[in-house]
Amino acid sequence: MSCDGDDSNDGKSPETPWKTVKRVNGSWLFEGDAVLFRRGDVFRGWQIIAKAGVTYGAYGTGEKPKFYGHTEDLADPRLWEEYDTKNHIWKYIKKIANPGTLVFDDGTAVARNHIPSFRNLGYVCRYDETKPSVIENELTDDLDLFWYFDRFLSFGESKGEKFPVPDVGGAEKPPTHTGDLYLRCNKGNPGEVFKTIEAVAYQIAFNVSNTPNVTIDNFCIKYYCFAVAGSDATGLHVSNCEIGWIGGNIQSFDGNDPNYPEGKRGSVTRYGNGIEIYGSCHDYMVSNCYIYQSYDAGASHQACIARKKTMTHVRYTDNLIEKCVYGIEYFLDSYNKELGSYMDDIIISGNIIRLSGYGWGQQRHNVDTPALVKGWSYENPASNFSIYNNIFDRSAYRMLHLVARKEESCPKMHDNTYIQHLGGMIGQYGANEVKEPAIEIFDENAEEKILNIFGDKNAKVYVIE
Repeated sequence: MSCDGDDSNDGKSPETPWKTVKRVNGSWLFEGDAVLFRRGDVFRGWQIIAKAGVTYGAYGTGEKPKFYGHTEDLADPRLWEEYDTKNHIWKYIKKIANPGTLVFDDGTAVARNHIPSFRNLGYVCRYDETKPSVIENELTDDLDLFWYFDRFLSFGESKGEKFPVPDVGGAEKPPTHTGDLYLRCNKGNPGEVFKTIEAVAYQIAFNVSNTPNVTIDNFCIKYYCFAVAGSDATGLHVSNCEIGWIGGNIQSFDGNDPNYPEGKRGSVTRYGNGIEIYGSCHDYMVSNCYIYQSYDAGASHQACIARKKTMTHVRYTDNLIEKCVYGIEYFLDSYNKELGSYMDDIIISGNIIRLSGYGWGQQRHNVDTPALVKGWSYENPASNFSIYNNIFDRSAYRMLHLVARKEESCPKMHDNTYIQHLGGMIGQYGANEVKEPAIEIFDENAEEKILNIFGDKNAKVYVIE
């Protein structure tokens, strides 16, 4: 594949490459095949539907092939029109699927995505639902962002309430539900103020759902809802990739976010993991990747569903993960203990995980959830679960959130390094069968707590005073 290829080529050599995602997704590919993308090229708006047994990688010399989520760079003055002169609000002239945020000049600045609740057939102020949301009143700060969409209403029920809310579509396929994008830019036309403006697109770069034995190697994937995602994966290996500026897109207005219990129907849940498998997985590996600025998790395996799910032989090794709300996230809660869901043979090793909660994802409503490794407080039945030889470097909230119904399901830990501010949090460890474990503070007794409560032998502990 190359940007100057031709879909009529045979695609079998660097001299005869294909050009488009349509050609890739529409081709017969078989186990053992490889689809290679030319280094130095930028592929925009692509969503690869992975095929079983296929390797996706790079060829040539130079920088990794770049996958950027949106079809164009928005830093063009012709793409913006003035909407409100007094309040410096500009409108993108094209309809667009809901963006997670806008990233300016390669991350020099990022928009604050204002997402109000939707009730009574209209948007209302998020923290005072008796008042309507008015764009010029809500976009109060420079680079505030609002995506307006009120079509395709859904009439489901959630949190005991039933009234219509916008159905924004789904990230699993190319988005079709588009709305209007507004941006406050105090310095003038955004396309003149910034050299680059990248919209975090509402789609998955590599969709691996129910597709066994996929390898994804040596890509730069940025500005997507998810970089790599799917359900029920076997043999998924992701390696040597750069993954950044992921998520923040609206998942739904159904109010079903379990970590935001006060949010009723009409309130928003947002997407955003760099690499995610939802459901069962086996032989799932993430290695030697640089993952950063994810609205949610850098990498994860997770399931919260009333069907049996198993997660076995999972490896997160030798990655650098920083400024994600959760560095590595895992959870398994079946809602029915008779199903026999479980995790087994899980290893988190050799990673540098740092600065959770210090990135743009802290725009979220539940600001007290960041963790370098996040297991939440679910049932999390597990065996042969180990966390060792990692560097854990600061979190805005917990460093570690490692809780399970049974103590024996918690990970065994050794030889990790801990760096945290004095008075910050180490986090939680232990069984929640009777009550939640206490949140341990990173104080003068931090080293003793890490040994005696977290069971981390030979840990190194560094205090930032």
